[in-house]
Amino acid sequence: MNRKIMISLRIVPWILLLACPVKAISQSIPSKPAHIIFDSDMGPDYDDVGAIAILHALADSGQAKILATIASTRYESVAGVLNVFNTYFKKPDIPIGTPKGHGLELRDKQHWTDTLLARYPHYYLKNDDATNAVELYRKILSSQGPHSVTIVTVGFLTNLADLLRSGPDQYSPLNGQDLVKQKVKQLVCMAGRFPSGKEFNVERDAASSKMVFEQWSGPVLLSGFEIGMKIKTGLPLIHNDSIIHSPVKDVFRISIPQSPEDSAGRMSWDETAVLVAIKGWRPWYRIQEGRMLVADDGSDTWNPKGKGHFRLIENCPPEIVQDAINTLIMHQPR
Repeated sequence: MNRKIMISLRIVPWILLLACPVKAISQSIPSKPAHIIFDSDMGPDYDDVGAIAILHALADSGQAKILATIASTRYESVAGVLNVFNTYFKKPDIPIGTPKGHGLELRDKQHWTDTLLARYPHYYLKNDDATNAVELYRKILSSQGPHSVTIVTVGFLTNLADLLRSGPDQYSPLNGQDLVKQKVKQLVCMAGRFPSGKEFNVERDAASSKMVFEQWSGPVLLSGFEIGMKIKTGLPLIHNDSIIHSPVKDVFRISIPQSPEDSAGRMSWDETAVLVAIKGWRPWYRIQEGRMLVADDGSDTWNPKGKGHFRLIENCPPEIVQDAINTLIMHQPR
């Protein structure tokens, strides 16, 4: 490579930092860890893998406590895939939930899930080994303090709609609506395409999405399609020769070469939701309050006069967030 080009590549990140508030260089560690329930479709895309890697990295640094990892898809062995990551990051006992009886069965087209299940330890062999998703939500929420839980969804809204419909049970005398109102601090979603459009997570289970965004009580923070599409991650990970046996690296290593559009790295929608749920949206983003409206066909529009929903708007060049995500997904278990 030409030496002048190499020098310019080293200078560019510092130029970008100077264009961003000083706090972008160093995020302070929250005084208390965020209590997180992570709800993911874990495939068909593989940004879910980056998201769960960030979740574990920030948990290892004391910034998050993982209460549960829950699947919003029900393809056979999704519980095992979640358990692969939890086990790899030395937290094999994190509870896992899966939808029972209904829900989408979409999975990865690159077959990285098969590779993970073949190569890495896991003791959830089938989805029946996991708890019913709604039951696990109710069990976890009922055991937490008032307004203490952050739910992060980076998949379909199926489980949350079912939670809202749920009635009293052995864990709580409250119905789903009241349990959410009492226990949840905020809902953070990778969802929507703003100011209007169709986005995969919302559109594929439109009925559940419509119900959740109409009936959820409490603040909802939205990382839209337009945020993650500019953030390309994974190449530093797959080119890091010091990381040898890693399910995170394996997924990006397998998947990136199969898609020409990923030659610069995979677009990073789900990672942004986890990042801001734990570390906060400042200084990378500012937020706009309004309301996301979901039509019957799953398309969404943004009403800037609405209340209760907040969408991320870029406050820094996407390369700043890209560097942060690339660093976090290379985290190795302690």
